[in-house]
Amino acid sequence: MGTPLKKLTIKGFKSIESIEDIEIGNPNILIGANGAGKSNFVDFFRMLRAMAEQGLQDFVATRGVDGLFFLGPKTTRQITAHLTFGQNTYDFTLEPTAGKTLKIASERVRYLGGGNPTLIGAGTIESALKSLKDEKAIMGQGPGVCHYVYDAISSWMVYHFHDTSMLSPMRREQAVRNFRELSPDAGNIAAFLLRMKQLDNGRYLQIRDTIRQIAPFFDDFLLEPETKGADEFVRLEWRQKGSSFPFQPSHFSDGTIRFICLATALLQAVPPATVVIDEPELGLHPQAISLLAELIRSAASRTQVIVSTQSTTLLDHFAPEEIIVVNRKKGASTFEKLDVESLASWREEYSLGELWQKDVLRGGPASD
Repeated sequence: MGTPLKKLTIKGFKSIESIEDIEIGNPNILIGANGAGKSNFVDFFRMLRAMAEQGLQDFVATRGVDGLFFLGPKTTRQITAHLTFGQNTYDFTLEPTAGKTLKIASERVRYLGGGNPTLIGAGTIESALKSLKDEKAIMGQGPGVCHYVYDAISSWMVYHFHDTSMLSPMRREQAVRNFRELSPDAGNIAAFLLRMKQLDNGRYLQIRDTIRQIAPFFDDFLLEPETKGADEFVRLEWRQKGSSFPFQPSHFSDGTIRFICLATALLQAVPPATVVIDEPELGLHPQAISLLAELIRSAASRTQVIVSTQSTTLLDHFAPEEIIVVNRKKGASTFEKLDVESLASWREEYSLGELWQKDVLRGGPASD
């Protein structure tokens, strides 16, 4: 597992005009109203993961250039970021080009144990991290700085289980060979669970039993590969208790299949260095949200977890120091850690969820 993210600075990305040296703990619960900027924060992690794998231009192609800059590239000419992973730092500057794409104007790494920031790339369209990750030292920096940074960012995973429609990838048949990591949309969840059952049945049974807590009718999955041509495919078929009838993925409710994806992501044996989940509470019963909070807490003991939410039920399960309140002021997103001391007297009578509803946490509907 890569080194967790410790501090983060972002300037000029989407609605984020400036966040400076915000501490990223574990777990991190971002709460804010619609339009406050939670999803833009999450999208920054997607962009970084794409950059690490030399996929920045593909990321840009799916979103367009102009919308990536705070109030557009005429107002904001650069996107800059600075990240700290333990004793290693990484910073970069992105600029628009005449060809409606992005270039990496500069890219630097530094080992905090000694040495100045070292330029590893400038004027390129893709990051140099991946190509330099196997270098033992770069211009006097500590051993493997690029390796540590690349290893951390490339093992991030941003999960987004919003699409639970009948044609969603999670409900369709999946190639058995696509099992190495749970995909962001859980489009390979059947293959992933099949492989887990084969190699780590105890972990598989833990996930199965967790699902039973919110879906008592559920007995087990029926993960039976079917050969088609040169490939094998599998679907998320299942059976209910007291019956051998094979139910199809389409028979799961939206909330149930979303919880299955969440439980799998949070209970997997070798989690990503940082797990980011956008609004996991959608479609879940309050009891399921409470169980979700337990899973987040458990996962945070093994990896770094960042969750964006609007759920007061979920909020109630976490401590003030684990909360980041997202607001919108003068057109820009703000991200603030809660002041634990100032909330002490309030906490004697109210839960965090109640304080959110009363707007004591200053997270009402986003406005400029």
